[in-house]
Amino acid sequence: MNVISSADDLRHQVASWAQSKSKIAFVPTMGNLHEGHLSLVRAAHQYGDKVVVSIFVNPLQFGANEDLAGYPRTPDADKVLLQAEGVDVLFLPGEKEIYPDESDQQVLIEVPDLDDILEGKNRPGHFQGVATVVKRLLDLVNPDVAIFGKKDYQQLLVIRRLVADLGLQVRIEGLDTVREADGLAMSSRNKYLSPDERQLAPIIYQTLKESAALLVSGTETVAEIIGRGREILEKKGFTVDYLTVCRQNDLAPLATPMEPNEKALVILIAARLGTTRLIDNLELNLV
Repeated sequence: MNVISSADDLRHQVASWAQSKSKIAFVPTMGNLHEGHLSLVRAAHQYGDKVVVSIFVNPLQFGANEDLAGYPRTPDADKVLLQAEGVDVLFLPGEKEIYPDESDQQVLIEVPDLDDILEGKNRPGHFQGVATVVKRLLDLVNPDVAIFGKKDYQQLLVIRRLVADLGLQVRIEGLDTVREADGLAMSSRNKYLSPDERQLAPIIYQTLKESAALLVSGTETVAEIIGRGREILEKKGFTVDYLTVCRQNDLAPLATPMEPNEKALVILIAARLGTTRLIDNLELNLV
């Protein structure tokens, strides 16, 4: 595995692959890798002849009250994991390589209607930071395919819209969320849960599944299902930022009562347990 920290060196490597007509698959990450990340890397080998993984903790997507300095950084352990997965290039840039003119002076990319709802409403500016860094990384890596996990569902839609609207020549693949045996979505944040909180955390996924079953049955309205789910979570000690049912393609909330032609849905949850904020979602395709 070639570890590259310079944007110019990365461009040189990518240009060399282009000459040999190698197909490039790209997995952008912020490091502190777990099995969820590694599942994306394994999939990348199915999509490309060469696999590039980036590790960059992006300051632009952290809000004023979010702990950028405390974000876990484990580059040595990450390198070992990626080497074992047969990654061709690990791009490990410093901030100057991504934002030569300093991140606080960086041109920001907005994705209207998607970047200021749900996660965007709770974390103002977050998706501007995500869209900006992803565009920069795509320009540097110039991949044929870029792979993201569906756990960050809204992020995936933001990136799809970015690529479509700017006419970028890259295919975006979204892969299913990887879960622990008890259903908890794998996340770097899980390590902040206390033992007691870790026992409670799978209730998020249980609530998603129960809500989906009720939607399928049609025995309750969307509002009733959302109210029931919030009540379950709050009684267990969660602080719910949102629990909502939306259309998959644009995250538009469903009308009440639900329109009969609404078939491709997604249930999304963001909730705090102690000091840890957890997000999860479940796609649902009604027949």
